[in-house]
Amino acid sequence: MSRRPPLGAPAVWQVVMEAAGYRCHCTGGMCGSRHARSELRCHRTADSHRLIAAPAALLLTASEAAALPAGELLAWCPQCHTGALARQRAAARDLARSQASEPAGLFDL
Repeated sequence: MSRRPPLGAPAVWQVVMEAAGYRCHCTGGMCGSRHARSELRCHRTADSHRLIAAPAALLLTASEAAALPAGELLAWCPQCHTGALARQRAAARDLARSQASEPAGLFDL
């Protein structure tokens, strides 16, 4: 695989990849992997994987993410992006559960 940018926003992708050194930005705390074999940073590069440019806060809406400047985007490999998205969704669910009020009991009036 080569370092070809995607069709959508090649200039933004290029800026993000150059800043990342064409390597996934993930340091393990994002996706849940320790990345212990690659100095605590994901080893996947644009030479061998299709990297994407996306914000660190993956739960933003598409329009919010599209409005971010290239400097606020990270390079993500598919595996780290999927893992980080799952972790962020789980954290959002846990937060929502902890903030939700207790449901009324059967005999509460």
